[in-house]
This record gives sequence, C-alpha cells and structure tokens, in this order.
Amino acid sequence: MKKLRVIFHVNETARWDTALGNIVNLLKDVGEEGAEVSVLGNGPAVEVYGDAERVKVMEGLAGRGVRFLACRNSLNNLCSTAGVCISEEGLPGFVEVVPAGITELIRRQAEGFAYVKP
Repeated sequence: MKKLRVIFHVNETARWDTALGNIVNLLKDVGEEGAEVSVLGNGPAVEVYGDAERVKVMEGLAGRGVRFLACRNSLNNLCSTAGVCISEEGLPGFVEVVPAGITELIRRQAEGFAYVKP
C-alpha cells in the first residue's frame, strides 16, 4: 500500500486537541510506516507550542515520526498583537520553523500531501 502523506493545518488554538486526536487515530489505523504526517501551526494557534501539557503529547508523536511546523510570521505577529512571545529559540526542539505557513501548505499540497483542517 502506498504511504499516505498528510499535512494537518491548525490555525485555531481550540482545534489542537482534535488535530492531535486525529493524528493518534491515523497512526493507530495505518501505523507509523503507513503515513508521513506533518502538522503546521499558524495564526494564533502557534501559542500552543508554549503549552507544556500539549507539547508533551506532541513530543510523543514527534518520536513516532510526526513533523511539527510553526509559521515564523505567526510567531512574530503573536508577540506584537497578543503579547504572547515565543521565540524561535524557545520552541520545543522538535518544532521546525517555516518562513510562511501559507507557502508551506501550498508547497505540501503540490507535493501530493492531503490537506486536513480539523
């Protein structure tokens, strides 16, 4: 069977728990070898990368091969608009920063990734 390729897009903080649950269920169904999973946090949802409880869940998924991405523009905007400042250096070590979330989503879809917005 062909490996499933998917990018989850989370741009609302309240949607993280659903997204993480979807990923757990996906991996349970197809196995770690059956899917290539990325998760892009952008907009105000990047604030969750500072939430210790959710980061612990993410870290476990990262250990299973899930890639977590954060939009640099959103990190910068969050600090200037909401006063919640998470520096790139302050992100958990498993989180990769991409310059622009929108560009990453378009690129991944062009590469054949399914787009899921929980």
